[in-house]
Amino acid sequence: MSLRVYPGHFLVVAEGQVVCEHRRVIERSHDGPGRTIYDWRHYLAVVQRKPGALRNGAPFLELPDDFRRLQQQLLRTPGGDRERVEILALVLQHDEEAVLTAVTMALEAGVATKTHILNLLHRLVDGKPISTPPVTAPQALRLAREPQANVDRYDTLRAAGETRHAS
Repeated sequence: MSLRVYPGHFLVVAEGQVVCEHRRVIERSHDGPGRTIYDWRHYLAVVQRKPGALRNGAPFLELPDDFRRLQQQLLRTPGGDRERVEILALVLQHDEEAVLTAVTMALEAGVATKTHILNLLHRLVDGKPISTPPVTAPQALRLAREPQANVDRYDTLRAAGETRHAS
């Protein structure tokens, strides 16, 4: 593993592959405290094992706004921490902007679930249309007469079942 330092950024390289890239932040102030800079992407492996750390972890305070809105919605549901981690982890396999676009679209549609976001993401990546045209039923498929509920039939079936089990 090696560290390649440049004036504006540095790279961490392992086996000829860039592992990560960061911009350099150089502040020359001896008066104030130092500044810690986090990259939330580096902590995804940890939160996949401990999703609760995502709630108040310092690296996740600077997430994009739509990822934060997603957190607010998913925290209200059981298992929301785990689902949110799985959605954030999509940036490990897909372009971050595409994932963020899919999250934004899901939030706007009011369906912020992992399944819906994955569907939108795959449509974005594959170049398929996101919105489907409205389906209009042909005249022949419309109901001419509303069906009537016939509960007498169920009473007959229930009575037949009781006599069979009673013997």
